[in-house]
Amino acid sequence: MADVPQPDETPAPQAVPPGPAGARPRASDRWDPVTTPEPETALVTADAHGPAVGSGPTAPADPAAPPPSRRAHAAAGGGDDAALSTHDRLLVALLGTRTLLLGATRRARVTGWLWPLAVTLLGGVLRFWRLGTPHELVFDETYYVKQAYSLLVQGYEGTWGDDANPLFAAGDGSALQDQAEYIVHPMVAKWLMALGIHLGGGIGSSAAWRLASAVAGTLAVLMVARIGRRLFASTALGTLAGLFLAVDGEGIVHSRTGLLDGFLMVFALAAFGALLLDRDQARRRLAARTAAVLDSGAPLGLGPRLGWRWWRFAAAVLLGLAIGTKWSGLYVLAVFGLLSVAWDATARRTVGVRRWPLAALWRDAVPAALVMVPTAALVYVATWWSWFAHPAAYLRQWAVEHPGEGVTWLPPALRSLWHFHTQMWDFHTHLTAEHAYAAHPLGWIVQWRPTSFYYPDSVSGLTGAAARDACGADACSQAITSLGNPVLWWLGAVALVVAVVVLVVRRDWRAGAVLSGVVAGWLPWFAYAHRTIFTFYSIAFAPWVVLALVYVLGLLLHSGDDRRRRRGIATTVAVTLVVLAVSAFFYPVWTAWVVPYDFWHLHMWLRSWI
Repeated sequence: MADVPQPDETPAPQAVPPGPAGARPRASDRWDPVTTPEPETALVTADAHGPAVGSGPTAPADPAAPPPSRRAHAAAGGGDDAALSTHDRLLVALLGTRTLLLGATRRARVTGWLWPLAVTLLGGVLRFWRLGTPHELVFDETYYVKQAYSLLVQGYEGTWGDDANPLFAAGDGSALQDQAEYIVHPMVAKWLMALGIHLGGGIGSSAAWRLASAVAGTLAVLMVARIGRRLFASTALGTLAGLFLAVDGEGIVHSRTGLLDGFLMVFALAAFGALLLDRDQARRRLAARTAAVLDSGAPLGLGPRLGWRWWRFAAAVLLGLAIGTKWSGLYVLAVFGLLSVAWDATARRTVGVRRWPLAALWRDAVPAALVMVPTAALVYVATWWSWFAHPAAYLRQWAVEHPGEGVTWLPPALRSLWHFHTQMWDFHTHLTAEHAYAAHPLGWIVQWRPTSFYYPDSVSGLTGAAARDACGADACSQAITSLGNPVLWWLGAVALVVAVVVLVVRRDWRAGAVLSGVVAGWLPWFAYAHRTIFTFYSIAFAPWVVLALVYVLGLLLHSGDDRRRRRGIATTVAVTLVVLAVSAFFYPVWTAWVVPYDFWHLHMWLRSWI
C-alpha cells in the first residue's frame, strides 16, 4: 500500500477525479491502531443518516460495481479497487480507511461498547464508593451545595444564617433565609446538584449532595473512551483513554465533591464529541455531493453546501450549558468553533476546491458562527429561567428600582440581568484575596500546587488512644487533595509538547484535536494570573491531557519495524501499570480515608503539595 499523508496533512490541494481503470486508491498508513477492524459495508454509504432532503444529488450507483464488502476491501488496499467510484475514493481521502472500517463487524461494534463500559464501571466504583464521606461540607461545597438546596426549595439562592453548615449537615435547612444571596456563577451545575439532592435522599444525605457530580464524572469516563475510539480509530486506545480518566485524581475528587468545574468539563467534553461526529458526517456528505458534481463534469467552484448540521447544533447547545455552568465555557465555544471550521477547510482542500480558504469562510465559517454563537447565547440566557421567574432573586428588580440606568434599550428583566453580569464580571476580574492554595496556571499542567479540599483538625489533632483507635498510629490524617495522578499528568505534559511538534511538522489533525481542549481550558487563565485562581480548575481540560498521552502512546505503537512496535507495546503496558499503581497508592488521600500521618506524608512527593 502506498504511504501518503492523511487529508489534513496533504501539502497541496489535489482534486480526486474518477481516475482511469486500475488506479489504486491511496490511504494513509500514518496512523496504525492497535487492532485493525474488518471491512465495513457502510464504507459506500453517502451519509450516516442519508442525504439531507433538498440538499443536492448524491453519487450515482454503479450497477456494474462489485458488492460493498469487496469495494471496502479494495479501499483498504486489498485489490479489485478499479471499481471504486469517485464517491468512495473521496470518502477514503476525507476520512481515512481505518476510520471507515471502524466497527465493521458485529463483534467490533459490541466490543466498541463493552470495553468502554467496563472502564466506566471501574470509574463509577471509584466515584460512588463511600460517596457520603465525609458527612460535612467540603471546601467550596459550602457555597454551591447550599445554593443548590436553596434553588430546590425556593427557586433562587438565599442567604444563610449563623451555624448554617453544621445544621445543613444534620439535615436542617432552617438557616436558609428569604433574602437573596449575591452569587458569582450561573446556575446549571447548581440545578443539577439540586436534582441530585432531590433524588438522592434530601438535605440530610451527603451522598445526595454529590450524586450529580458522581454521575457526571462517571459519564465523562464513558465519553472519553468513546471519543478516543473515534478519534484514534481504535477501540483499544479509546478504552485506554477512558481507563486513565477513570483512575485520575482530579476526575475522582471532582466527582466526589459538589463543585462546578467537573460539570464544565463534562459539557465541554460532550460538545467535543458532538463536533467529532459532525466532522465525520459532514465529510461523508461532502464526499457524496462533491462526487456528484465531479461525475457530472460541472465545475467544482467553492464546493457544495453541506446543509443543516445537527451535531454542530447539539455542540452549540452543550456549549451554552457549559457557559451556564462557568463563564470560562466562553473560551471553549471560541476554540471549538474555530477547530470545527478548520476541519471543514481542510476537507474542502482535500476534495480539490482551489479557493478553499474562501470556500471555508463562506460555506462553513459564516454558517457555523450564525448557528453556534446565537444558539449558545440563547441557551445561556434560558439557563437563568428560575432567576427570571422569581422576583426575590438577587437584583431581579434592579431595572424597576433604577429607571433610566444601565442598558436602557433592553427590556427591564434583561437590563437587570445585564447589570447583574457586570457585577459578576467585576468580581471575577478583581478577586485578589490571599489564599494558601492559590496557584499560577503555569504549574497546573504538572500539578505543582494542588488544592487541599479537606484536612480536618478533628482528625489531625487526635493523640494517644484516640489516635490509635482512629488510624492505628500515634498521629492521624484525613485528606481530600485535588491532585491529579502525578505520573499521568507529568507524562501528559510531555505528550502535549510532542503533540505540538507533530501538529507543526506532520499536520496531523488528531494532534490539533487533543490540543484544542487544553488551549480552551488552560491558556486563557494566563490572562488572569493576577487574581486568585487554583490548580483544581485544571479538571476542565483533564480529558484532553489524557487524550494527548494516549495519542503519543499510539504513535509509539505505530511502526513498520517489529522491534520498535514491541518496544511501543512494552512502553504502553508499563505506563498503564505505573499509572494504575500510583492511583491505587493515592486513592486514600483523594477520598478522605483516615490514615496514619506518616502514610499521608509519604504521598507528599513535593514540598509544594503540603
